[in-house]
Amino acid sequence: MKALAVLILVLAGWFVPAAENAVVLNLEPNRATPRNSEGAFVTLKSGRILFLYTQFYGGAGDESPARLVRIESDDGGRTWSREPKVVVENQAGANVVSVSLLRLQSGRLALFYLVKNSLLDCRPVMRLSTDEAETWSAPQPVGAAPGYFVLNNDRVVQLKSGRLVVPVAFHRNKASDPKNYRSLDMRGIALWYLSDDEGQTWREADTWWALPARTGTGFHEPGVVELADGRLFSWMRTDQGTQFGCTSADAGKNWPLPEKTALASPVSPASIKRLPGSEDLLAIFNDHSGQFTFSKGKRTPLVAALSSDGGKTWLRRKLLESDPDGWYCYTSMHFTDDAVLLAYCAGDSKVGGLNRLRLRRVSLDWLKAETP
Repeated sequence: MKALAVLILVLAGWFVPAAENAVVLNLEPNRATPRNSEGAFVTLKSGRILFLYTQFYGGAGDESPARLVRIESDDGGRTWSREPKVVVENQAGANVVSVSLLRLQSGRLALFYLVKNSLLDCRPVMRLSTDEAETWSAPQPVGAAPGYFVLNNDRVVQLKSGRLVVPVAFHRNKASDPKNYRSLDMRGIALWYLSDDEGQTWREADTWWALPARTGTGFHEPGVVELADGRLFSWMRTDQGTQFGCTSADAGKNWPLPEKTALASPVSPASIKRLPGSEDLLAIFNDHSGQFTFSKGKRTPLVAALSSDGGKTWLRRKLLESDPDGWYCYTSMHFTDDAVLLAYCAGDSKVGGLNRLRLRRVSLDWLKAETP
């Protein structure tokens, strides 16, 4: 009976037996929920892993109604609960999207997401849980300034010092129409919010940057990671053929002008985290360096790359997804004892680029191995 049940789940796209590198779950779009999109993981004290993601229910567009839901795993991410549970209902003008989750040094859980009311009002908020994600405090804004701010999923970090760093892109409006996408300036300005009291108060870093070149995207969808030596590396997507990056030596207070990195990519976000107990960085991105076959401008292939020099070079690369019709982006990463869990949009021309959500489990041994 158990074998038959597993077979049924496999055929339904809910479960693929775990291996060194395997898809463990596909969340397919349907009529009721036409888009299952970006999310983030956290491990509870019980060992259970939660995954929260954005479930669209009133259309598949970025402005369509959406809520935050959760599924869970009790076996290290190999299998997942089938029925998602609602965590945050949509009480925004448009939707609630783009989850980040953190286990804070105080032991509490922190939940971040965007409350999108209109093209004039999109801001990150923070909530706390003291009972292992059973209940959450009221949402509190991250930063006091009004406007349209983009915080990608799985982007918020807490440093060794306890400081929280929230990397965002600010988009100005060229008009006062809250529904006219033509009024939203897509050229992002990168800035960083900082908190030294676990989110009670926030301030902006002393530096912000606009891309000093002819551009249609600017510095968009930034991320940040703490290096082994305590410096911070921040990166951001651009339309310049590569991710740009810069390094802060004072815990995010000041940032030098971002420059081109060795992560050649289309206009698509990258995700970077440091391997536990290691100086190595792991990047998941659409690799357009030429090492793997790619189509110009498309968010494929999806590649895992390791860097041992703080992001200057990425010499060890592994292919995760290679479908030339694929659309792979908005990755979240979460480490277990022996693997990394990845969740990302894995659409195509049939279901739409952002509408299918895929969970993959990759062993750390496979990632670190020298052979491709």
